[in-house]
Amino acid sequence: MNRGENETANAVHDAESLAAGASRGDSDAFDRLVLMYKDKIYNLCYRFLGVHAEAEDAAQDVFMKVYTSINQFKFQASFSTWLYRIAVNTCKNRLKSYTWRNFFSFKAGITDEELPEITDSRPLPDMQMEKAQLTRAVEKAIAALPVAQRLVVVLRDIEGLSYEEISTITGFNPGTVKSKISRARQALRDKLQGVVG
Repeated sequence: MNRGENETANAVHDAESLAAGASRGDSDAFDRLVLMYKDKIYNLCYRFLGVHAEAEDAAQDVFMKVYTSINQFKFQASFSTWLYRIAVNTCKNRLKSYTWRNFFSFKAGITDEELPEITDSRPLPDMQMEKAQLTRAVEKAIAALPVAQRLVVVLRDIEGLSYEEISTITGFNPGTVKSKISRARQALRDKLQGVVG
Protein backbone atom coordinates (compact mmCIF):
# COMPACT_ATOMS: atom_id res chain seq x y z
CA MET A 1 0.00 0.00 0.00
CA ASN A 2 1.50 3.34 -1.00
CA ARG A 3 1.46 6.43 1.20
CA GLY A 4 -1.64 7.98 -0.41
CA GLU A 5 -3.64 4.75 -0.06
CA ASN A 6 -2.47 4.40 3.54
CA GLU A 7 -3.56 7.95 4.39
CA THR A 8 -6.96 7.34 2.77
CA ALA A 9 -7.40 4.09 4.70
CA ASN A 10 -6.45 5.86 7.94
CA ALA A 11 -8.93 8.69 7.24
CA VAL A 12 -11.73 6.18 6.57
CA HIS A 13 -10.85 4.32 9.77
CA ASP A 14 -10.77 7.58 11.73
CA ALA A 15 -14.16 8.61 10.33
CA GLU A 16 -15.68 5.24 11.23
CA SER A 17 -14.25 5.44 14.77
CA LEU A 18 -15.51 9.00 15.20
CA ALA A 19 -18.93 8.01 13.85
CA ALA A 20 -19.09 5.15 16.35
CA GLY A 21 -18.22 7.57 19.15
CA ALA A 22 -20.73 10.15 17.95
CA SER A 23 -23.46 7.51 17.77
CA ARG A 24 -22.80 6.82 21.47
CA GLY A 25 -23.27 10.51 22.29
CA ASP A 26 -19.62 11.68 22.21
CA SER A 27 -20.01 15.33 21.17
CA ASP A 28 -16.24 15.75 20.69
CA ALA A 29 -16.27 12.89 18.16
CA PHE A 30 -19.17 14.55 16.32
CA ASP A 31 -17.36 17.92 16.27
CA ARG A 32 -14.30 16.23 14.77
CA LEU A 33 -16.47 14.60 12.09
CA VAL A 34 -17.90 18.01 11.20
CA LEU A 35 -14.40 19.48 10.93
CA MET A 36 -13.30 16.52 8.80
CA TYR A 37 -16.19 16.81 6.31
CA LYS A 38 -17.49 20.39 6.44
CA ASP A 39 -15.58 21.63 3.40
CA LYS A 40 -16.43 18.57 1.31
CA ILE A 41 -20.12 18.81 2.15
CA TYR A 42 -20.23 22.56 1.51
CA ASN A 43 -18.47 22.07 -1.85
CA LEU A 44 -20.87 19.29 -2.81
CA CYS A 45 -23.88 21.45 -1.90
CA TYR A 46 -22.45 24.42 -3.79
CA ARG A 47 -21.75 22.37 -6.91
CA PHE A 48 -25.26 20.97 -6.72
CA LEU A 49 -27.16 24.18 -5.86
CA GLY A 50 -24.91 26.80 -7.47
CA VAL A 51 -25.51 29.54 -4.89
CA HIS A 52 -23.17 30.10 -1.95
CA ALA A 53 -25.82 31.11 0.61
CA GLU A 54 -28.00 28.12 -0.30
CA ALA A 55 -24.98 25.80 -0.11
CA GLU A 56 -24.13 27.11 3.37
CA ASP A 57 -27.71 26.57 4.56
CA ALA A 58 -27.86 23.12 2.99
CA ALA A 59 -24.54 22.08 4.56
CA GLN A 60 -25.80 23.20 7.99
CA ASP A 61 -29.00 21.21 7.42
CA VAL A 62 -26.92 18.16 6.52
CA PHE A 63 -24.96 18.27 9.76
CA MET A 64 -28.11 18.89 11.78
CA LYS A 65 -29.65 15.78 10.20
CA VAL A 66 -26.50 13.80 10.89
CA TYR A 67 -26.47 15.00 14.50
CA THR A 68 -30.08 13.96 15.08
CA SER A 69 -29.80 10.61 13.28
CA ILE A 70 -26.21 9.43 13.88
CA ASN A 71 -27.48 6.81 16.34
CA GLN A 72 -29.38 5.26 13.39
CA PHE A 73 -26.20 4.81 11.33
CA LYS A 74 -25.80 1.03 10.96
CA PHE A 75 -22.23 0.90 9.54
CA GLN A 76 -23.50 -1.12 6.55
CA ALA A 77 -21.84 1.44 4.25
CA SER A 78 -18.96 3.76 5.05
CA PHE A 79 -19.76 6.86 7.09
CA SER A 80 -18.79 9.11 4.16
CA THR A 81 -21.22 7.30 1.84
CA TRP A 82 -24.00 7.72 4.41
CA LEU A 83 -23.09 11.41 4.85
CA TYR A 84 -23.02 12.07 1.11
CA ARG A 85 -26.42 10.41 0.74
CA ILE A 86 -27.86 12.78 3.36
CA ALA A 87 -26.22 15.73 1.56
CA VAL A 88 -27.56 14.67 -1.84
CA ASN A 89 -31.07 14.15 -0.47
CA THR A 90 -30.95 17.51 1.31
CA CYS A 91 -29.98 19.26 -1.93
CA LYS A 92 -32.61 17.37 -3.93
CA ASN A 93 -35.28 18.42 -1.40
CA ARG A 94 -34.17 22.04 -1.69
CA LEU A 95 -34.45 21.86 -5.46
CA LYS A 96 -37.94 20.39 -5.16
CA SER A 97 -39.17 23.02 -2.73
CA TYR A 98 -41.49 25.58 -4.24
CA THR A 99 -39.50 28.65 -3.25
CA TRP A 100 -36.19 27.27 -4.43
CA ARG A 101 -37.67 25.90 -7.67
CA ASN A 102 -39.06 29.33 -8.54
CA PHE A 103 -35.79 31.03 -7.65
CA PHE A 104 -33.75 28.51 -9.63
CA SER A 105 -35.99 28.59 -12.71
CA PHE A 106 -35.84 32.38 -12.65
CA LYS A 107 -32.06 32.28 -12.44
CA ALA A 108 -31.73 29.38 -14.93
CA GLY A 109 -28.46 28.43 -13.27
CA ILE A 110 -25.86 30.63 -11.71
CA THR A 111 -24.83 33.96 -13.12
CA ASP A 112 -21.45 35.64 -13.15
CA GLU A 113 -22.61 37.86 -10.29
CA GLU A 114 -23.14 34.83 -8.03
CA LEU A 115 -19.66 33.46 -8.58
CA PRO A 116 -16.98 34.59 -6.15
CA GLU A 117 -15.32 37.81 -7.20
CA ILE A 118 -11.62 38.48 -6.87
CA THR A 119 -11.43 41.15 -4.19
CA ASP A 120 -7.68 41.76 -4.30
CA SER A 121 -7.09 44.88 -6.40
CA ARG A 122 -3.52 43.91 -7.32
CA PRO A 123 -3.19 42.70 -10.91
CA LEU A 124 -3.05 38.92 -11.28
CA PRO A 125 -0.58 37.16 -13.53
CA ASP A 126 -2.11 36.04 -16.83
CA MET A 127 -2.05 32.36 -15.86
CA GLN A 128 -4.00 32.97 -12.66
CA MET A 129 -6.51 35.10 -14.55
CA GLU A 130 -6.98 32.37 -17.16
CA LYS A 131 -7.39 29.74 -14.44
CA ALA A 132 -10.03 31.86 -12.69
CA GLN A 133 -11.91 32.36 -15.97
CA LEU A 134 -11.72 28.64 -16.73
CA THR A 135 -13.00 27.80 -13.26
CA ARG A 136 -15.95 30.17 -13.74
CA ALA A 137 -16.76 28.65 -17.12
CA VAL A 138 -16.65 25.10 -15.71
CA GLU A 139 -18.79 26.04 -12.69
CA LYS A 140 -21.32 27.69 -14.96
CA ALA A 141 -21.40 24.66 -17.29
CA ILE A 142 -21.90 22.27 -14.36
CA ALA A 143 -24.70 24.45 -12.96
CA ALA A 144 -26.49 24.30 -16.32
CA LEU A 145 -26.58 20.48 -16.38
CA PRO A 146 -29.83 18.66 -15.55
CA VAL A 147 -29.98 17.82 -11.83
CA ALA A 148 -29.24 14.08 -12.13
CA GLN A 149 -26.28 14.68 -14.46
CA ARG A 150 -24.94 17.44 -12.24
CA LEU A 151 -25.20 15.15 -9.23
CA VAL A 152 -23.28 12.21 -10.69
CA VAL A 153 -20.58 14.26 -12.40
CA VAL A 154 -19.91 16.21 -9.18
CA LEU A 155 -19.74 13.02 -7.11
CA ARG A 156 -17.45 11.28 -9.62
CA ASP A 157 -15.24 13.95 -11.16
CA ILE A 158 -15.06 16.50 -8.36
CA GLU A 159 -15.51 14.41 -5.21
CA GLY A 160 -13.72 11.38 -6.68
CA LEU A 161 -16.23 8.78 -5.49
CA SER A 162 -16.39 5.32 -7.04
CA TYR A 163 -19.28 4.20 -9.23
CA GLU A 164 -20.39 1.85 -6.44
CA GLU A 165 -20.43 4.68 -3.87
CA ILE A 166 -22.38 6.90 -6.27
CA SER A 167 -24.85 4.09 -6.86
CA THR A 168 -25.35 3.69 -3.10
CA ILE A 169 -25.73 7.44 -2.55
CA THR A 170 -28.10 8.14 -5.42
CA GLY A 171 -30.03 4.88 -5.61
CA PHE A 172 -29.26 4.65 -9.35
CA ASN A 173 -28.04 1.26 -10.55
CA PRO A 174 -24.35 1.21 -11.62
CA GLY A 175 -25.21 1.12 -15.33
CA THR A 176 -27.39 4.21 -14.95
CA VAL A 177 -24.62 5.97 -13.02
CA LYS A 178 -22.11 5.30 -15.82
CA SER A 179 -24.61 6.38 -18.48
CA LYS A 180 -25.47 9.64 -16.68
CA ILE A 181 -21.79 10.42 -16.12
CA SER A 182 -21.07 9.82 -19.80
CA ARG A 183 -23.93 12.11 -20.87
CA ALA A 184 -22.89 14.78 -18.36
CA ARG A 185 -19.29 14.72 -19.54
CA GLN A 186 -20.40 14.99 -23.16
CA ALA A 187 -22.69 17.91 -22.30
CA LEU A 188 -19.80 19.63 -20.50
CA ARG A 189 -17.51 19.06 -23.49
CA ASP A 190 -20.14 20.63 -25.74
CA LYS A 191 -20.69 23.61 -23.41
CA LEU A 192 -16.96 24.19 -22.93
CA GLN A 193 -15.93 23.75 -26.55
CA GLY A 194 -13.66 26.63 -27.43
CA VAL A 195 -13.19 27.53 -23.76
CA VAL A 196 -11.08 24.55 -22.71
CA GLY A 197 -8.23 23.47 -24.91
